[in-house]
Amino acid sequence: MALSNLTVPAFDLTEIINGEEVMGPSPFRDHQKVVLKLARYMLQFVEEWDLGEVYISPLDVIFEEKVNILQPDVIFIKKENLSIARDWIRGVPDLVAEVVSKGRVARDTITKKDIYQKYQVPEYWIIIPELELVEIFVLEQGVYRLFSVAEGEGTVKSAIIDGFELDIKRLL
Repeated sequence: MALSNLTVPAFDLTEIINGEEVMGPSPFRDHQKVVLKLARYMLQFVEEWDLGEVYISPLDVIFEEKVNILQPDVIFIKKENLSIARDWIRGVPDLVAEVVSKGRVARDTITKKDIYQKYQVPEYWIIIPELELVEIFVLEQGVYRLFSVAEGEGTVKSAIIDGFELDIKRLL
């Protein structure tokens, strides 16, 4: 069979979530457009101010071997914390973002959020393109609280990347 005739999605996203291997299809094009836009805007700002590094999935973030290895859509690590960026990310990034796709709402907004909170990721972005919604959570006494939100229109701002703001119309 010719490759052009294949209709089965490629499985390139393998994560270990609470000790269980979870495989999923590669993201859809619209999902990747949002990931790349966020990464581009963030990278431009981070490089201009020499703040650290920005990565996109697929790249493993190893919180705990064989227990929790995730692939956030966008990852930011402050310059002073770059020692965790090796073959993969081995430790806790300063910021992670998930672009939520159909069929993954619970995984990204509940399961992964709980894992990021457990390992104390300082800032977590949830982006739901279908709802034109961006929520940014930050840790406060070890628990996520909503820090910035925009729905339909408006600007969100990062607590971790000082001065970084984004009009969600440019993102979605």
